[in-house]
Amino acid sequence: MTLIKYNQPGRDIFGKRFSDIMDEFFNDAVATRQTSFAPSIDISETDKQYLIDVELPGISKEDIDLNIENNTLTISGERKFEKKEDGKQYHRVESHYGSFSRSFTLPDNVKTDSINATYNNGILNITVDKSEQQMKKQIKIK
Repeated sequence: MTLIKYNQPGRDIFGKRFSDIMDEFFNDAVATRQTSFAPSIDISETDKQYLIDVELPGISKEDIDLNIENNTLTISGERKFEKKEDGKQYHRVESHYGSFSRSFTLPDNVKTDSINATYNNGILNITVDKSEQQMKKQIKIK
């Protein structure tokens, strides 16, 4: 069996100058920038609370909304792309920009009026207290 090298259409790199290849690559990278993203979220649990950590670097806390409705916690906001026109050309933009929204259904054993949120160094920390009535309790055997 003979193997034949596959060449993608429009990707003949040997027939182009190196500067043309780099221009095409960087222009594609900037042109395909998304208008939305999903921040990374870690959710953990202790005996008394649920802990939610949301990574939102480069976003001010004024651009973040935190809402609860029908036992669903929604975190939303926007990370704005500020393109400054001071003679600078962008060759690569790997950061994600745009609006985001993440929603989570909370368990029945939470006190929704106890939700607290702090924002420090690009991390949104949310704590949700568990209801004492429905918390797991160890029963001592007599």
